[in-house]
Amino acid sequence: MEKPIYPLKNMRITQGYEEGTHIDSFAVDDAGLDTEIESIYAPFTGTIKKIYTQDANEVWLESNKPVEYPDGTIDYMTILFAHANNIDDLYVGKQIKQKEIFYQEGTSGNATGNHCHIECGRGKYEEPGWIENNNGYYVIINGRAPEDCLWIDEDTNIIDNYGYQFRKLSEDIEKLESGPEEETTVDENNSTTEENQTIEENQPIEQEENIRLIYTCTKDDLYGIYLKEGEQVYIKKTISTKK
Repeated sequence: MEKPIYPLKNMRITQGYEEGTHIDSFAVDDAGLDTEIESIYAPFTGTIKKIYTQDANEVWLESNKPVEYPDGTIDYMTILFAHANNIDDLYVGKQIKQKEIFYQEGTSGNATGNHCHIECGRGKYEEPGWIENNNGYYVIINGRAPEDCLWIDEDTNIIDNYGYQFRKLSEDIEKLESGPEEETTVDENNSTTEENQTIEENQPIEQEENIRLIYTCTKDDLYGIYLKEGEQVYIKKTISTKK
């Protein structure tokens, strides 16, 4: 399952969300190194769902499959990009692979200096792609903060993250490889410990010394995992005795 990657190699956010023309939205502007027009890379493998050339050459890209958000959410994602000067090579239905260059910074529309306007939306693309907010600006449907949607990888050069804390792919990998760690959960409605729910009923746990914690759920949600042939999943329910 893909993890959506921040779409510029050089992160230099020049305007954040909830300010200026981004009021009442989760839009951000990124100007990159500001030495030339920088390329925009597809954050995930997706399909172009809409192109709007009457303003700032806006393009909506929808993930082909559900992706993994930094908080563990599994869902589709749609991202809106704006301000490229030329999008003649793009069309609705075009397939774009993750990390493939498909867009550029620019100054089309109401833009000062080369940059890319980025908005993330949770879920599949919905017509008409955006809605007018209370301040008269058009914003993506189901907008979400970019740091809640996008990961950064080893190729991301962070010049200015505008104070937003993006999760690193390397941190996620280290967490999976870190081995056992103490498990702490809180349930104020119970005071006893229950264990031993398995995917296969009555399946005994063998070679307990080889069992290691790879992830602790931070909240009730839908989680997706990748399993190798022969691997088994055991669910351990830990209830705190805290009163």
